[in-house]
Amino acid sequence: MTRDRALLIFAFVWLAATAWLRPLALPDEGRYVSVAWEMVRSHDWLMPTLDGLPYFHKPPLFYWITAAALSVTDSTLLATRLAPWLGGCLASASLFLFVRRWVNRDVAQAMLVALVTTPLFYFGSQFANLDMLVGGCITATILAFAHAALLEPQAPGRKSTLLAAYALCALGVLAKGLIGIVLPGMVLFLWLVWERRWMTMLRLLWLPGIVLFFVIAAPWFVLMQERFADFSHYFFVVQHFQRYAQTTFNNPQPFPFYFVVLAVFGLPWTLWLLAARKLQWKGAGNDASQRRLMLVWLASILLFFSLPKSKLVGYIFPVVAPMLYIAVDAAIASGRRKLWLASVAAAVLVCLVALVTIDVKADRSQAAIGRILRERMQPGDTVIALDEYRFAIPFEARLAKPMLVSADWTPSEVQKHDNWRKELADAAAFEPKQDWLITDAQVPQRVCASSTAWLIGSEDLAKKFAWLAQAEKVVATPQHHIGLWRVDAKSPLRSALCRGKPSAS
Repeated sequence: MTRDRALLIFAFVWLAATAWLRPLALPDEGRYVSVAWEMVRSHDWLMPTLDGLPYFHKPPLFYWITAAALSVTDSTLLATRLAPWLGGCLASASLFLFVRRWVNRDVAQAMLVALVTTPLFYFGSQFANLDMLVGGCITATILAFAHAALLEPQAPGRKSTLLAAYALCALGVLAKGLIGIVLPGMVLFLWLVWERRWMTMLRLLWLPGIVLFFVIAAPWFVLMQERFADFSHYFFVVQHFQRYAQTTFNNPQPFPFYFVVLAVFGLPWTLWLLAARKLQWKGAGNDASQRRLMLVWLASILLFFSLPKSKLVGYIFPVVAPMLYIAVDAAIASGRRKLWLASVAAAVLVCLVALVTIDVKADRSQAAIGRILRERMQPGDTVIALDEYRFAIPFEARLAKPMLVSADWTPSEVQKHDNWRKELADAAAFEPKQDWLITDAQVPQRVCASSTAWLIGSEDLAKKFAWLAQAEKVVATPQHHIGLWRVDAKSPLRSALCRGKPSAS
């Protein structure tokens, strides 16, 4: 086994080695893994669903990968985190191969080590949402197109590289939508304009590659549009353009947010960026050209995501590779080998300490409730979420049908916040015949209609559902104030509820 292959395998193992240690993070990992679980449960691999309702916030690549893994293993946390791990492996392998070809093997190995030990990249590769998957696709797309641009027009392998670039771009679109093509296109356009390589820009627009892109990316969108007339408006206008331009979506942050995220969660490697000013940025050689590519890549995508009000940490994953390229380039140019080795050790230590801290503070409440439901539920039982939808429960409990969710579903209440209620209400608009988003007043009726009802909610729901005090409390999670109650056919409470006269005691 060559040294390069051994190092790549070690990097891939490192990214996955601790992915099984902590429970699903809430709400994000619970949400996306449960959507994938519903694909397995329903055997409908085309339409993602959230609590049985069409869920078109994002395209399906993450769900396909995760559902395929769950079909094989059913339960392991490694399976739930396969998709981000693949994204991390794709990004790290593509950076390694690009640098090995255009710089040298030693620098490529150094950059691979730095990338996979960067805390932001390390944890992103173990976080079960769409961000690292699309980040890996975008990274690999840019590097594949850049590789084709640096090759001579008739160089061997150039056409296969272009085909791979277009295929990766299509996968990026299937991973998270238009950014899979917009961000690589923006970076490559700005870089080639800076380089004044107009003919190269035209040669990258290659008809066989464009055809391959549409063959891979288009069918799912066409099928969803045929099934749902409002799909395109919701997916492209609401979830892309409005989410980018408007201020009503979740997690508003100030403009410098991502600068702080990269500076802090890129430690200790971001400290080497202070030495980057000493690098040679001008000139016609490949070294300077690649540095300009990385600078354009880092600056343009950082600005792109800093402009909107809504910001989430994972959005910035596509710039980790160019940031590390510049940082490691500066570190190697400095010649400070001992300080470099200290940076590697510090990065590994930061990752491991952060992992232990996250695991200790992890919310295990939904995993505990889901485990009880999985062990004790019988066919015909009903699960009712009171006043809040718990995203991880469908997967943790391996539910065979949607949960009932009681809440205020009036439009004015739904539109107040970009949260779980709005997600379910938006999804329900595509499924008008659903009957499991219910009001609080309907809860007793649905309890009576089931052989056994399992109710999940905050322990402070006594004001809304006073009769819960008479239900069997199966478990309570004091730290997170979530309880699980059970009402079966033999329960005295069941008789009182079904007669419409619950006891006041």
